[in-house]
Amino acid sequence: MHTPKQVRTTISLPAASLTAAKRAAKARRVTLSTVVAEALNDSLKQQQAKERAKATFARYQRAFAGFSDEELMILDGIIPEHRL
Repeated sequence: MHTPKQVRTTISLPAASLTAAKRAAKARRVTLSTVVAEALNDSLKQQQAKERAKATFARYQRAFAGFSDEELMILDGIIPEHRL
């Protein structure tokens, strides 16, 4: 298994966040660094997913920008009542 390179750095955290992270590390029997790294990685993944969703939605809007509401309904498989 490949172990990622680790770099030592100093960061400033709100006291309450540090206390919660230390508590979580102790409860899980892992290092504080592990808890902080996992939290950071999870947050970054969520942010990337949000950015991908926004980009996808923007592409969707551009692709369907020329369609009327009725045409969009038909594309979604909804048949307007006046067409029945």
